[in-house]
Amino acid sequence: MSAEDLALLEPSLQRVALPLRMPLATPDVPIEAVYFIEHGIASVVARTASGHEAEIGFIGYEGMAGYSLVMADDRSSQACFVQLDGEAMRIDAGSFNVALTTSPTLRLFLLRFVNYLQIQTGCTALVNARLRLGHRLARWLLMCDDRVVGVRFSITHEFLATMLGVRRPGVTVALQQLEGLALIRSRRGEVIILDRPGLIALANGGYGEPEAEYIRLLGEIGSRD
Repeated sequence: MSAEDLALLEPSLQRVALPLRMPLATPDVPIEAVYFIEHGIASVVARTASGHEAEIGFIGYEGMAGYSLVMADDRSSQACFVQLDGEAMRIDAGSFNVALTTSPTLRLFLLRFVNYLQIQTGCTALVNARLRLGHRLARWLLMCDDRVVGVRFSITHEFLATMLGVRRPGVTVALQQLEGLALIRSRRGEVIILDRPGLIALANGGYGEPEAEYIRLLGEIGSRD
């Protein structure tokens, strides 16, 4: 964002820890704060009335949680919670709304992120409907890799199953397949990326378009440092 918009937000920003599973937005509950994630990953999760759930959105240090406020809504219809712990800059909803009405450019800039997230969500729907689990898992790991410094991150098979909307044994088999192709190394509660280009090829076209749209709208995503 512009230096002027950042200066407008800074007096109300507070650095906070993001512990694992911390809720950042709760369905149909007024949003209390916006979180600009600096380290870690948050998942936007849709749930049915019967309790089924799956990840539909993926947010790291390229984005924010509580984005419904940008669209003049005070609540979200989906849950958002921390899936990889980290840190964020937090601003309460009242101060954020004041900044949105004060600045002629802040809302317009953040709407670009909301647009990107909708593109990402659409791609997720297509991938989940048309691609095999191994392809979907490769895409998910690449999205993690974009947002985590280094090549390893902590994640359990059970949590992966929830995020991908499949049974846990299917995730275990898919991880073993990726290991057999020497694309990753999977340990208890940890995944290590060994071959990023190989994962991109395995994703079968499911990875890349939303990322290119982010670059077009906002700039580079991800870090190789």
